[in-house]
Amino acid sequence: MKTMKGKKRALVTGGAGFLGSHLCRHLLERGFGVVCMDNLITGSVRNIEPLAGNDDFKFIKQDVTEYLFLPDPIDYIFHFASPASPIDYLEFPIQTLKVGSLGTHKTLGLAKAKRATFILASTSEVYGDPLVHPQKEDYWGNVNPIGPRGVYDEAKRFAEALTMAYHRFHGVETRIVRIFNTYGPRMRAGDGRVVPAFINQALTGSPLTVFGDGSQTRSFCYVRDLIEGIYRLALSRETGPVNIGNPREMTVLEFAELIVRLTGSSSRVEHRPLPVDDPKIRQPDISKARAVLGWEPRVDLETGLGDTIEYFRGLAEAE
Repeated sequence: MKTMKGKKRALVTGGAGFLGSHLCRHLLERGFGVVCMDNLITGSVRNIEPLAGNDDFKFIKQDVTEYLFLPDPIDYIFHFASPASPIDYLEFPIQTLKVGSLGTHKTLGLAKAKRATFILASTSEVYGDPLVHPQKEDYWGNVNPIGPRGVYDEAKRFAEALTMAYHRFHGVETRIVRIFNTYGPRMRAGDGRVVPAFINQALTGSPLTVFGDGSQTRSFCYVRDLIEGIYRLALSRETGPVNIGNPREMTVLEFAELIVRLTGSSSRVEHRPLPVDDPKIRQPDISKARAVLGWEPRVDLETGLGDTIEYFRGLAEAE
């Protein structure tokens, strides 16, 4: 790719997904050449269409669990490929396990061959239904390996173990980011996660589906903040896992009430049975990110949700 000559080059797997597409744009804005790889089972070309005219951007449609061949130099590999919402990884359980295991193995092998820095997109789900609150990086988690969510949780836990093995045995430069609940434009309307679900229900006047009594807690980080934290981690020397998320914690019921207020909706809350192994609490301890990366979230929840609501409003109007 002659247009990328003299630039740092990054491969982003899962680059047509929600987070991956934001990451591709962020890297391009900072002068990187970017190769986006995605098999599009949960990603969408629409997410990367605005990047198509950029000479420093290339899209490859490929399953990352297959043989990877890239002839050009690569300086950074961001492994973000994976179904990431409960609806997706319950629909694609085998693919989720394969991308966390085989896909991580393939991309780590490429990082070794290219002498590239490897950044693994891990998740707060490695903590499972935590018995420690808030969750710090030294907590080993409370995960049910054979439950329906285990296909995602254990795929990511295995990916972390494999990443550290390549770092210790092969000397590959590796980074691990544990991503907590993130929201923003380009989330899929029907992906089942609480932010798009509540927003779309509120915009259509439908009842907001709250599982259980709504006392379970979540912490929500705006996508722009998250991507900046990941970028800083990639450029750092930190090899251990780092939590990136917003420590502002609230109950799901409080969040539902906030969405109703911000959308001006007349929707009411409808309670349904709690899913199996649904975490009761979720809040990142970001002390390490603050100390090592000088990072913390800056976009307040109401502002970020306002942007996200407008995005979903636009989608509804376009249909």
